[in-house]
Amino acid sequence: MKTGVIGGSGFYEMEGLDVVETLTVDTPFGAPSDALVHGVLAGRDVYFLPRHGRGHRLLPSEINHRANIYAMKQMGVDHVISISAVGSLREHLRPRDLVLPDQYFDRTKQSAAHTFFGEGLVAHVAFGEPACPALRAVIAEKARTVIEGIRPPSDVRVNNGGTYACMEGPAFSTKAESNINRQLGCDVIGMTSLPEAKLCREAEICYQAMAMVTDYDCWHETEEHVTLDLILGHLSANSRLALSILRELIPAIPEQRVCGCRSALACAIATDRKVVPAATRLKLAPLVGKYLGA
Repeated sequence: MKTGVIGGSGFYEMEGLDVVETLTVDTPFGAPSDALVHGVLAGRDVYFLPRHGRGHRLLPSEINHRANIYAMKQMGVDHVISISAVGSLREHLRPRDLVLPDQYFDRTKQSAAHTFFGEGLVAHVAFGEPACPALRAVIAEKARTVIEGIRPPSDVRVNNGGTYACMEGPAFSTKAESNINRQLGCDVIGMTSLPEAKLCREAEICYQAMAMVTDYDCWHETEEHVTLDLILGHLSANSRLALSILRELIPAIPEQRVCGCRSALACAIATDRKVVPAATRLKLAPLVGKYLGA
């Protein structure tokens, strides 16, 4: 069992990882955001990738999500844990709280870049439950354990579930957009997690975001509107907490997967196997090889 960790804003390295190798990976979809760091944590294989590249070089819209997730699949990763900075759309979700989204609302315009399929091969994965419930349960348990053990006591809260609105950015929301997202029932807002969730489902990888709240977006009348300085102030604390949780979490992930993520493509491929182009069959072999055969 191998675990992938995608680091978000402020999370560019994974301290405590016994590094085995640094891998420059090529994929049919281009290069990932950066080299993958392969290491071992508590006897478990871990592959770490900074989503925005080291030094934060990539805009949210410039991230090659397909290459990132394809590279994880090539490495044999079974679970991906995503560290993500988000704005809160709810009073009770405060800066530095942790949210484990179980739903998404897509406000992007790049759907073609959020699927591996096309070029003669059509597949429609079920996405009613876009995150892995089994992985989320383990994260929630370990996160609460870590937070309860912090001294002096921490008032960080773990929120198990919530709807993540995914926007493109790079500008933050207008006040009108922020209020509409609240009316739609969204709980947090970010720019990167949804395409990862979609692609992991197509790759039959269990996925769960650890969404770290940095601000109240711009809807809150009595709180400071979101600025980069405000976010950076919370990112440092959030990153330290995320790292502590990962150290406890990764060894606790069950070796055997019992969720539906592992067979998401079993009933999803619509194209007659006989007419799938050879080039597409080869390109997507790590994903669909077991279903299409030779």
